[in-house]
Amino acid sequence: MENNKKISIEKIENMKNPCLIIIDMQEKLFPVIHNKEVLLNNIEILIKGFQLFDFPILVTEQVPHKLGKTIDPISSLFENFAPIVKSSFSCVGESKFISALDNLDSSDIVLVGIETHVCVYQTAMDLINKNKHVEVVTNGVASRNIENHNVSLSRMDKHGVFLNTVEMLLFSIQQKAEGERFRQLIKLLK
Repeated sequence: MENNKKISIEKIENMKNPCLIIIDMQEKLFPVIHNKEVLLNNIEILIKGFQLFDFPILVTEQVPHKLGKTIDPISSLFENFAPIVKSSFSCVGESKFISALDNLDSSDIVLVGIETHVCVYQTAMDLINKNKHVEVVTNGVASRNIENHNVSLSRMDKHGVFLNTVEMLLFSIQQKAEGERFRQLIKLLK
């Protein structure tokens, strides 16, 4: 596993078309999530950052007829909001998700959303098994219970998922402290 991480570390600096996947930020789940306001703020920054870089973003909803739609602060950031509805915990279990991901032709995946120990964890593991480079933004994922969150992050780290933070990820993509995009990025992160 250690050798794979060395190879992937180089890949982080060269992500050409990373895809941000926002998992299940829904009306009935969000209110019970630990540290939800920090989570929401960080996901909003990532969405705006990925839009600034013009990178693809996919959004999922877990059985929305039971858990509600994606919360307005997230859905309102998109011109044409079209979440992928799923019933499997892993996004990979939904054929529409796989089709959307295949159409993007991106092997670099960034995961955020809820819950860390269920849908995020299972999606990350399935994507690793599909030979994708997977980054989980630790301050962009959460669970109802902090212990579930922490244990799942530790387990993902041991299985080849790279743990990242909002700022670390966006600055890794930017690479240089110059240009208009850098100035806009700094405004997002303040």
